[in-house]
Amino acid sequence: MANETTMRRISYVLSGLVVAFMLFDGIIKLVPLDVVISSSRELGYPATAELARTLGLLGLLCTVLYVYPRTAVLGAILLTGYMGGTVATHLRVGNPLLSHMLFGVYLALLAWGGLYLRDARVRGLLPFRKTEN
Repeated sequence: MANETTMRRISYVLSGLVVAFMLFDGIIKLVPLDVVISSSRELGYPATAELARTLGLLGLLCTVLYVYPRTAVLGAILLTGYMGGTVATHLRVGNPLLSHMLFGVYLALLAWGGLYLRDARVRGLLPFRKTEN
């Protein structure tokens, strides 16, 4: 595997993408902007500011847990669950597979990939080994 410095740098890029998206998503839900309210309606949920704020707070809480090293694994688990909800929502309303439905899967993979590269304990739990012939 690549050296530790390279793995750590790649992990920060992967995790940074997840954190940047989740911060953006959480903040626009806290405001909440009209586009957030109308998209809730389109996805079949009540179009209320309270629901948007609740989802924004939950997403931000998961993100904060993911960023803090001692709770990063818990944060990744919670972010994965949160993203599972987005996949289920997009599946239910029939949105496109690659762009909408699987976007939560992409984010969860980035989150776990970043954690995998920077935390040897996670690599120990999820070993990818070369096969020996």
